[in-house]
Amino acid sequence: MAADPLAFLDQQLQQLESQGLRTRPRVLDGEQLPVAVFDGRRVINLSSNNYLGLTTHPALRSAAERAVRELGVGSGAVRTITGTMRQHVELEARIARFKQTEAAIVFQSGFTANAGVVAAVLGREDTIVSDELNHASIIDGARLSRAAIKVFPHRDAAAAGRLLDEVKTGRKLLITDGVFSMDGDIAPLPQLCDVAERHGAIMMVDDAHASGVLGRNGRGTVDHFGLHGRVHIQVGTLSKAIGALGGYICGTHSLIEWLQLRGRPFLFSTSHPPAVTAACLAAFDVLENEPGRIERLWSNTRRFKQGLEAAGFDTGASETPITPVMVGEGRRAMEFSRALYAAGVLATGIAYPTVPEGKARLRTIVTAAHTEADLDEALAIFRRVGREQGII
Repeated sequence: MAADPLAFLDQQLQQLESQGLRTRPRVLDGEQLPVAVFDGRRVINLSSNNYLGLTTHPALRSAAERAVRELGVGSGAVRTITGTMRQHVELEARIARFKQTEAAIVFQSGFTANAGVVAAVLGREDTIVSDELNHASIIDGARLSRAAIKVFPHRDAAAAGRLLDEVKTGRKLLITDGVFSMDGDIAPLPQLCDVAERHGAIMMVDDAHASGVLGRNGRGTVDHFGLHGRVHIQVGTLSKAIGALGGYICGTHSLIEWLQLRGRPFLFSTSHPPAVTAACLAAFDVLENEPGRIERLWSNTRRFKQGLEAAGFDTGASETPITPVMVGEGRRAMEFSRALYAAGVLATGIAYPTVPEGKARLRTIVTAAHTEADLDEALAIFRRVGREQGII
């Protein structure tokens, strides 16, 4: 038999094993809850993006169950053939009203929303100016567009302006995460909007981790800073605080119609099944009718962050419920994560290439559904295990 042409993967996996970086996803048994069972062990779950606890909200459950009974389990096609159901149109109109834009379009995930919109709007004669810590989906979309890519130091609006000064031809796109997914800090969006306007650039923000978290009723960073009308492309997710699945893009009617015609994920992927779309519609009702959930999210965030810092942990530049616990070396971060899991806390270790070399960390997220007792127990475990591991 011929030699296996994929044998090199075994060597690379062994190299990760020797570095202590070979990890496998833990398996959730049951519901995505603040205290849940992973790999058969009951742990306090500090690794979920379920910010508001909506994955198990009764209204979302009921909406999904009703949609399955009335509309079936699938849409049967891509949106441009026969896969646009009435509820897809209703969801997009609801999102546009919520975000205070002319229109919206739903893609299959937040990743495809970012990648799809950048690749559809720009081409090889254009230029993208991007924060160095932007999400991988933005990076991939920029590459797919074949535009020139210029990267500015994290949150440095002045540097972004200098890069835009260098661009003499083609369209220009200035793009940033609203909340950065690994550090939990917030983009300087007002200053970036100023820079974009001075240079005639398209302004785009990915609000995946700000949707349902920042702004009135969770409307995101544009609302948080009062910048309605100044951000041309807003991307959000239905997979995190909304509790279901998908991504969306908000903007003008022209932008959305163009994405219907040229957005490759929209053109070539089957649309959301009825249960998912119905659950998302119900989630926006919850955002507007239950503001106390966001208040609890932030109260829990303050309690947990203050407890970590008082214990001597380095939480970096976090300003949001994403709270990194900085460790440094990748192996140490993974060992710390495994020790916490054994003690009853799930806090995922993050190392290169997700974050730069030397900046490995545990990425924690508290939710509105955690109780004060959950957080106090988690903090006690962090303190004990952190001392044992030499982290504090």
